[in-house]
Amino acid sequence: MSYWVSLENAGPVERFEDGGTQLLGGSTEAELNITYNYSEVYSIFDFSINDLNGKRAGDMIEKFEEIVKKCGTHRFDNYWAPTPGNAGAAIARLLAWAKQYPDATFRAS
Repeated sequence: MSYWVSLENAGPVERFEDGGTQLLGGSTEAELNITYNYSEVYSIFDFSINDLNGKRAGDMIEKFEEIVKKCGTHRFDNYWAPTPGNAGAAIARLLAWAKQYPDATFRAS
């Protein structure tokens, strides 16, 4: 199971190849698939991916920075493993988008 997170009313983002579902060659669309496995890591921060739904991106920057600072972004070889670094790397991607398009709105499903 996974979440689809997108940023509505955002333009192109830096090309990336992250997430549970990836396009060959990467994507510049602000859309990321995040495995549900990371939920246990996010719960430590009283945060859930579902919390993003309808939120203004700029309003999430402080929370994202806290998660990335404490989890880091060092990815484990297995994307699906609920490690702090894997979870932090996904949030770091969303953080970059939030900084680029602070007035855009997150959608999570």
